[in-house]
Amino acid sequence: MLATTQKVVWVTGASSGLGRSIALQLANSGALVIASARNLQALQELAAENANIRPLACDITDADAFASLGERIVAISPHIDQAILNAGNCEYLDFPNPDWNAVRRVMEVNFFGSVNCVEFVLPLLRASSAARPHLVVVASQVTAAPFPRAEAYGASKAALQYFCDSLRLDLAPEKIDVSVVNPGFVDTPLTRKNDFEMPFLMEADEAAQRIVARLQSRPRHYSFPKRLSLLLGLSKLAPSLWQKIVTTDKKTPASQQPEN
Repeated sequence: MLATTQKVVWVTGASSGLGRSIALQLANSGALVIASARNLQALQELAAENANIRPLACDITDADAFASLGERIVAISPHIDQAILNAGNCEYLDFPNPDWNAVRRVMEVNFFGSVNCVEFVLPLLRASSAARPHLVVVASQVTAAPFPRAEAYGASKAALQYFCDSLRLDLAPEKIDVSVVNPGFVDTPLTRKNDFEMPFLMEADEAAQRIVARLQSRPRHYSFPKRLSLLLGLSKLAPSLWQKIVTTDKKTPASQQPEN
């Protein structure tokens, strides 16, 4: 039986990487965490590490699947106090012959998949007894500067940020807070496959710790690490110099690849 005082959090993309670390840290702090991703086995392994974690497999691009997911979540808790939408994907475009369908694929997960999650979770956030339910969306620092090959990934995260900034205004009368988290490079199974330098690379546990701590103050935006934010600011202060820097190595892409 769920204790009435226990915080209920839904984390997507929780099977590995940043999402997994966030889910585990929240569970260790006493929250009841509903962990979602496509990989059920990985979720079950995560749940075995803490009794506060409930694994629920879900493909966020499948809108029809949310009806079943809703029934399973309500069986755990009739409300959600905080939703952390972390699921995402990354594909790079390789010129001069890019796979243009990659743009649609990445948008389907990062943007439309997140919109599916928002549509699904809002009624559960409204049912929360918390003073201010909290919607958190993980975007990326890639939106701060243009990078080669990052057309699909960067555009999807930029669209997601604008969506959340507008959504924040519409949900303000309902006292539902909206935060956008913009991580830099995080060491995950996906980023280990990258063939380019990743400045200020951070361990997933450290990144998750920063996020969980910072979310307590309900920021509108949280970008980290600051050293990367300052570096990316060069693209606006000196765009020609930035272009020269990032095009020297054609394989230098954007930012963190979020986990599914």
